[in-house]
Amino acid sequence: MPPSRSTIPSPQTQLDLLNSLELSGVCHQGNFQATLAAHDQHSLWRGNLEILQINLGKLCNLACEHCHVDAGPTRTQENMDRRLVDTCLRALDLTAATTVDITGGAPELNPHFRYLVEESVARGKKVIDRCNLTVLLLPGMTDLPAWLGARGVEIVCSLPDFAAVGTDQQRGTGTFAKSITALQALNAAGYGQGDPQRQLVLVSNPVTPQLAKFNPCIEKSWRDTLQSNYGVTFDRLITLNNMPIARYLDYLQTQGELTTYLELLVKSFNPQTISGLMCRNTLSVAWNGKLYDCDFNQMLDLPILNAKGEPLLIQDFEPSQLQRRAIMTNRHCFGCTAGAGSSCSGAIAT
Repeated sequence: MPPSRSTIPSPQTQLDLLNSLELSGVCHQGNFQATLAAHDQHSLWRGNLEILQINLGKLCNLACEHCHVDAGPTRTQENMDRRLVDTCLRALDLTAATTVDITGGAPELNPHFRYLVEESVARGKKVIDRCNLTVLLLPGMTDLPAWLGARGVEIVCSLPDFAAVGTDQQRGTGTFAKSITALQALNAAGYGQGDPQRQLVLVSNPVTPQLAKFNPCIEKSWRDTLQSNYGVTFDRLITLNNMPIARYLDYLQTQGELTTYLELLVKSFNPQTISGLMCRNTLSVAWNGKLYDCDFNQMLDLPILNAKGEPLLIQDFEPSQLQRRAIMTNRHCFGCTAGAGSSCSGAIAT
């Protein structure tokens, strides 16, 4: 299993490494802002807030090789407390956001996960649980498929590959088999059957350093393979590019493929992805209350700043603070704009 902590010591070190790479052979030398400007997009600007994404912490029962959160079983300190959960709910009440997107780590391991779900549902919000599947097999968690289904929670779950070798390579030996058992439990609870109140979405990311690929034929292969081999059904497949940060950055550097992968992302920049980027309609809340334009900026500690140049906190949040605000960008943003694009909802452009 991969290490439970990245060997790269800090977000700033990761940014420094990405920005130190020689990319003279690609357009604008890998400068994201210059690339935007060349396509008449001088900056990325926030639009209307639709999604409040709450990261409950970095505690996870897995330590996946590609994890951009650098989550794992040892991350017991970086988890949101009840006071901040309530602060998030008060902030939610100030907005017109329609969706609460709960992530981690394994968000289900936070002791206030069910409380947050209940309170969000009571407010009439769509709730998304970003689940690693295997967490549903842990003691005290086996009732979650039925519990979440009764509350209409959409489950978006990670499954890198529909083959055991690909999934286990990223997530640890035996993870695929556990994931299948969890998917079968979700199906038994009514998920993945076309019920709009029990939506089951699978998330795949490439096992090797390449762009995520999605088309109807690929989704059909997933459906046919999972159903014929394991009796598993799901509602939708989305694919994500691997982000060159945290453990995946470690992996690329160790393999000597970091420059090649970043060049691939830069060369594959697609201006059609800009309008659909998650940072334009999503506010990301860290376990400690700091606010970010997206989950990736959160992991690189690129917070939204207030008028004094200080990190904006959920405790001080007012919706007007986000209006017409430029989004923080850096080289890692090519990960979301490459190819068909990559957002929390999968591909952006066709």
